[in-house]
Amino acid sequence: MFAVPDNTVALPESRSALHPVRIALGFAADRDSWRHLLRYDPDHRFAALVERVEDQEVWLMSWLPGQSTDLHDHGGSTGAFTLVSGSLTETVATPRAQVLHTLVAGQSRVFGPGYVHRVHNDGPDPAVSVHVYRDGGRRMTPFRYDPVDGPTAAR
Repeated sequence: MFAVPDNTVALPESRSALHPVRIALGFAADRDSWRHLLRYDPDHRFAALVERVEDQEVWLMSWLPGQSTDLHDHGGSTGAFTLVSGSLTETVATPRAQVLHTLVAGQSRVFGPGYVHRVHNDGPDPAVSVHVYRDGGRRMTPFRYDPVDGPTAAR
C-alpha cells in the first residue's frame, strides 16, 4: 500500500498520451469502429482514415495477396501498426542490411524518424492492418536500397 498526497490530480486519459501501439491495438480490437470502412481494391492497397485527433491519425488498410508499399519512410512522423488479420512481411532497411519481419494477427511494429521500410502481403489471404501516425500523418518519402550505401532517398 502507498499514500497518495491530497493534492494529487488524476489527469483524464488522452489518446495522444498513449503509446501508438496501444492505440493501434485498441482500434484493431474494436472492429465496429471501422468495419463499415473496410474495402478491398484489386489494383491498390486500400486505406481509409478512421480517426484524426490533435496531431494523430488512425488509418485502416487492407492488403490483397501481392500488394505492397515501396521502400519508404514517414519523414519526422512516429507511429505503429498492428495486424488485424492475415499476414504481412515488413522489410526494414538499415545501413548494413535489409531485415525481414513476418507479422501475424495481433502483432505490432513501431516506427519513428529515419525508419525506412517496405510492407508486403506475400501470403495467400487478404490482410487487414491498423496504422497510427503522429506528427505529420501518413506522408511517405520514397527510398531505394543500395547494397553498399544502404537506404537513400529516391530522387
